[in-house]
Formats: sequence, structure tokens, C-alpha cells
Amino acid sequence: MKVSKIGFTGTQRGMTEIQAETISNYFGDGVEFHHGDCTGADEQAHRLAKAAGCLIIIHPPINPNKRAFCIADNILPQKDYLDRNHDIVDATELLLATPGEQEEQLRSGTWATIRYARKWKKPTIIIYPNGGTEL
Repeated sequence: MKVSKIGFTGTQRGMTEIQAETISNYFGDGVEFHHGDCTGADEQAHRLAKAAGCLIIIHPPINPNKRAFCIADNILPQKDYLDRNHDIVDATELLLATPGEQEEQLRSGTWATIRYARKWKKPTIIIYPNGGTEL
């Protein structure tokens, strides 16, 4: 699936090596990559997307405690976590998700973003910590 606008959500604990390798396959010139600028997976994905030549759009949170402060092509106004996660989904054609767990969690921003994307029938690829994927 070739898309030009990719959204990302992932665990603050960071991605496994296989998750990082898998998302890298979606990056390249002409891709606009949107993320929430948190430490962990967002920061890792940012570096991979930048190295691949993606245009990077950041949707930063109001709360700076877990913010990575990545340098991007465009940094949008700060919003609450839930609102900015919805904006990432709404602004893109595909959501890549790298949760920290193999099973869905109720109290997780990553999983809440996945549920929002599914509700609005946004194409979503979940890359689990063990490398398994779900469309």
C-alpha cells in the first residue's frame, strides 16, 4: 500500500527492533509523517523517518513532561493528548501503531488512538512487539 500521509502512535517505552524495522519499510521521499513528539517510539520513528527523507509534521502535547522536542518541518499548535492523537489520525491516510503489548489495553494512549482510527475506518497497521502485524 503506497500512501503519502502516514500517522504514527507508539509506546513511550520505545519500539522493539522488529517494530522499528517494520515501520521503516513505509518511509521514503514523498511521505509526510505525522507523530505526537513523545519520548520512546515517537522519537525513534522520527529519527527513522528523517533518515528516509520524509517530511515530518509534529502534533505536540500541551504537557511537556514526556515530550521529545524533535525538530520537524512543521510543528503544529500544542493540544491535549487525546485531541492531538485524533488530529494525527484525521490528517493522515494510514496509521502505523507500535504498542508495547500483544493484547489491547484500556488505559493506553496508543490503544485509544488505534480504537479511534478503527472507529473512523482509517487503514491501520498494528506492529506488535514480537513483529506480528494486524491490519
